[in-house]
Amino acid sequence: MPHETPAPPIAAVPIRPGVSVLSILRHLNYKTWFALAEFVDNAVQSYFANRVQLEALHGPGFRLSVCIDVEATAPARLTIRDNAAGIARADFPRAFRPAAIPPDRTGLSEFGMGMKSAACWFAPRWSVRTKALGEMVERTIRFDVATIVRDQLEELEIGEAAAQESAHFTEVVLEEPYHLPVGRTVAKIKDHLTDIYRVYLRDGLLELRFNGEPLEYIAPRLLTAPFARDLSGPTREWRREIQFDLGGGLSARGFAGLMDPMNTARSGFALFRRGRLIEGSGDEGYRPALIFGQAGSFRWRRLFGELHLEGFEVSHTKDGFRWDENEQPFLELLKDELDDEALPLLRQADLYRVQAARNEVAEAAQRAITRAVEVMQATLPEALPRVADEPPVETDTAPLALEPTLATRELRINFRDQTWIIRIELSNDPAQGEWLSVSDQVAVNGGPQVVEIRLSMAHPFMVSFAQFDPDDIEPLLRVAAGLALAEKLARGAGVRMAKTVRRNLNELLREALSRP
Repeated sequence: MPHETPAPPIAAVPIRPGVSVLSILRHLNYKTWFALAEFVDNAVQSYFANRVQLEALHGPGFRLSVCIDVEATAPARLTIRDNAAGIARADFPRAFRPAAIPPDRTGLSEFGMGMKSAACWFAPRWSVRTKALGEMVERTIRFDVATIVRDQLEELEIGEAAAQESAHFTEVVLEEPYHLPVGRTVAKIKDHLTDIYRVYLRDGLLELRFNGEPLEYIAPRLLTAPFARDLSGPTREWRREIQFDLGGGLSARGFAGLMDPMNTARSGFALFRRGRLIEGSGDEGYRPALIFGQAGSFRWRRLFGELHLEGFEVSHTKDGFRWDENEQPFLELLKDELDDEALPLLRQADLYRVQAARNEVAEAAQRAITRAVEVMQATLPEALPRVADEPPVETDTAPLALEPTLATRELRINFRDQTWIIRIELSNDPAQGEWLSVSDQVAVNGGPQVVEIRLSMAHPFMVSFAQFDPDDIEPLLRVAAGLALAEKLARGAGVRMAKTVRRNLNELLREALSRP
């Protein structure tokens, strides 16, 4: 690489327009992984824009590396460092001015807001230290948002230091972040980032590390089985290529498949643009009802795929597509592709059933019964006498008292010439002592009978066994609904004090059976 004459130092960088916008960026509706993705996007874009020069310097085996590190000890900070081509001197004025549109909008950097908006959302103070490929100066710029807004600063000083011409990197440091990734959030961030950049990871173009751990995308295993309506027929791999054109420059290509085994956290479509995932990462797969049907169904849990969209616009935070009027035609074309007679993925997903091997069932049964018996052995001797001595009780006929709810649904059914309205609630009131609450309200003036069923997500039993995964919550909700309706039917058959069984169950679950 030819030696470059050092350029005159940059005294300051303009950050117009109105700096008060920087304080507003903190309130953007970002998710942590999409905010972090803004920094990775910049590195990926820099790599592709300078790939020829980087490979000329390091050889064809050069690989982009991005490292994200969280320091939770005070003062906390979050660092993102990459070995891309750095921010060139000529790009400095645009790189740090909000809403300065880049000259090339065909890559991952197209709105001129990514790094600025993500950094201001993350932290009150942040800095960028960068060394551009082929230049001989390392530059540092520091943002203190409160000071910039208070003093209405429109220029920030640049720190410069001599550096080797062959060096190239960018390091962003977010100081005392508002949104410091800790606990379970870290695992979610890693899952989402792995999905967002799965194409580059899979192709070996990017090495992405979080707290030193390399992120690796592992594709779900595909179902290999006969068609469910012809089990004696040939075994097929349930994956098909997808490609269709909506006209007007809009198109989609990719694949769809069925997972084996089913996995709610990995089902759904991942929607890409320009090689980068926009929608459907982690456990938030794109599952439109027209394609996936009812939540929790076999199709919902088994269907997955990747679709690369061309010509569609995205939100400025790059976490969703701006469909306008195009989503419905897109879904209709996709559905036609998915249920083509050559490989009817949707029908197979709906109809195919697999039973676990006998030895797997036996092993799971042994583990479950051992744990359950150990807990009951330790807790029942003390809890049973207290529960047994409680007087019998009758089912409530007044409406349930209002409580904070997480979800509510209602259904109507006809039973023996009567209309029943069944209301089901998932509540989140820590003061609620009952796992299951029921109200069996008598019909008034020939109107419908009303049954209210409330399951407490704040109950210790649910806290221990079913908090976040719909696959854990749904079977317990179904059991609770079954118990509630069985209690109503028992009352209708003349059983007195029918609530006593439920009351005893609630107390046993709280006193003895909630230990994980």
